[in-house]
Amino acid sequence: MAGNSIGQIFRLTTFGESHGAAIGGVVDGCPAGLTFDFELVRAEMQRRRPGQSRIVTQRKESDEVEFLSGIFEGKTTGAPIGFIIRNTDARSSDYDVFRDIYRPSHADFTYEKRYGLRDHRGGGRSSARETACRVVGGAIAKMFLKQQGITVQAWVCQVGNIVLKTDYSRMNLSLAETNAVRCPDPVVAAEMIQLIEQTRKNGDTVGGIIASVATGIPAGLGEPVFDRLNADIGKAMLSINAVKGFELGSGFGAASMFGSAHNDAFVPGQHSGDIETSSNNSGGIQGGISNGQDIYFRVAFKPVATIIQKQMTVTRQGKPVEMMGRGRHDPCVVPRAVPVVEAMSALTIADHLLRFRAARA
Repeated sequence: MAGNSIGQIFRLTTFGESHGAAIGGVVDGCPAGLTFDFELVRAEMQRRRPGQSRIVTQRKESDEVEFLSGIFEGKTTGAPIGFIIRNTDARSSDYDVFRDIYRPSHADFTYEKRYGLRDHRGGGRSSARETACRVVGGAIAKMFLKQQGITVQAWVCQVGNIVLKTDYSRMNLSLAETNAVRCPDPVVAAEMIQLIEQTRKNGDTVGGIIASVATGIPAGLGEPVFDRLNADIGKAMLSINAVKGFELGSGFGAASMFGSAHNDAFVPGQHSGDIETSSNNSGGIQGGISNGQDIYFRVAFKPVATIIQKQMTVTRQGKPVEMMGRGRHDPCVVPRAVPVVEAMSALTIADHLLRFRAARA
């Protein structure tokens, strides 16, 4: 099975299945001598873990990370950083009924067509359980980026039809971690939580949107044509389970604008020698290369495919059958996906920062 790695210099490879003994990964290319922040890893994992509030799946996983290599006396050695996360609360029997059934909007049918077989236990490799490994890799990338003065933060800006309309530059983003839905506006957050709770009671699920901003980005990150920074960030986001859309800066709104309104005019910066833009419709990237402004984007997540309602589907033999979802699932994925979006953003930016350093004498 190919496609299990991301990044060229700062590279993450993950392994494992939802109901296997463990999941894990290897981070390669992390510079040596970086002070390793174990508490940061633990904190990031707690933000993603199941069972953290009443509006997420109640699967109970401690998500403690065991590091196997690449760290000595509290610092990275430059060698691959290997890690594993034990699965301790998998209930595989919940999925026995789906052994020969294709669940609507899941990867059951497509995985079987691709590989000739599939792991029906919780989705196997296609499960969002795999994103725990991304959060570990992203935490390591954040350590490196922090050293460079770069920060990455994401938050929930929409659940269903409830939308946070305030521009991020006028919000206190630290408030996102003060509520279960991770929205920086307490009033809007309460409405979102109420909608998610009602959705769960209805045996249904609901989608949402996560916004993210990276600050302190130097100008010049990104490669021409196929490895544009925005293309790689977009690929990283679209690789996350349940993601259906990605937009940078003005995004799809740009389609209804005139160039005279959309263009980001260059202006003298606040610091000697710097150049800035008077607006940021480009989302911090022009021509596929960072321009030094904040990198701002949004990611759309579909409703979780498992619903506790009767649905029609077919068996592997093509016979129509009625089914109902089982197991422990999120009624809305976006609260737990916030650290995953941050992780994938950090991994991509860290990789391009190292590629930038290799591009010039």
